[in-house]
Amino acid sequence: MHRTPSKPMAALWMSGWLVQLLVIAVAGREALQQLNVFQLMEMRATVGLFLLYPLIHLGGGLSTMKTQRLPQHVGRALIHYGAQLSWFFALTLIPIGQVVAIEFTMPIWTAILAAMLLGERITVWKVAAIAFGILGVLVIVRPATGAVNPGQLIALGAAVGFGISIALVKFLTRTESALAIVFWMLAVQSIAGLIPTLLVWTWPSPAVWGWVMVIAFCGTFSHFCMARAMLYADATIVVPMDFLRVPLTAIMGWLIYAERLDLLTLLGAALILGSNLLNLKPGVAVSGQPAAPAAARHSAKL
Repeated sequence: MHRTPSKPMAALWMSGWLVQLLVIAVAGREALQQLNVFQLMEMRATVGLFLLYPLIHLGGGLSTMKTQRLPQHVGRALIHYGAQLSWFFALTLIPIGQVVAIEFTMPIWTAILAAMLLGERITVWKVAAIAFGILGVLVIVRPATGAVNPGQLIALGAAVGFGISIALVKFLTRTESALAIVFWMLAVQSIAGLIPTLLVWTWPSPAVWGWVMVIAFCGTFSHFCMARAMLYADATIVVPMDFLRVPLTAIMGWLIYAERLDLLTLLGAALILGSNLLNLKPGVAVSGQPAAPAAARHSAKL
């Protein structure tokens, strides 16, 4: 699918991704006070399908969702399911700001996988970005102290899963529409989570239903925004906008839940954000050849 590269359009769609993920963090913490994480994921996927149907209907109906790349859709959906499950679970174990700070290693894993799957060159700056990102994680997790919180490791696993998921989205946008990518994600996840959900099912209160609706809406259309942004530009072009999620989430955690971040967590978050800035810089590939400009990489992916 071809689109004229447009940084403003990519930024517009990515701003939708940013706002909705901020909302999901708070809504997820609230809903998980009563719900099991499997039940939350199942309700999110099922309600999300109903919310997505009007767009599918306007786009020509379910027949337009046919695909020749079902195995790739299934693989991507299951990887994202595991990552999202881990992310929600981590929210119940460590502060929201810490979860999001660790999540920001996602572009590092995306860069590595994009090089492996999409042929993007690894530049000297990207190597430095990977090193700083890993250092930032070590500062936050602090394995040498012997007091590693399992929630930190779960959040790190979620970040790796999200990185794989986004690399696969970039791969799928070569031939698949944003709507189809989100539809198959929700359809596969609703099937994958059905049995675990039935085993732990409890009826939510009306208030929790409200939070679930918020999560389903934001969880569905945040992915739609991200997939649309991929059609207009390389995601790394608009990553700096997403950096706002780290301080904003920390502020929300402080205001709503009285969560405080220590200095080492803030230092680790700064290192991770710095690694993302390095990841954006063009430069010479490790092989010694100049790295392709963003626009060239974009046209190659689409």
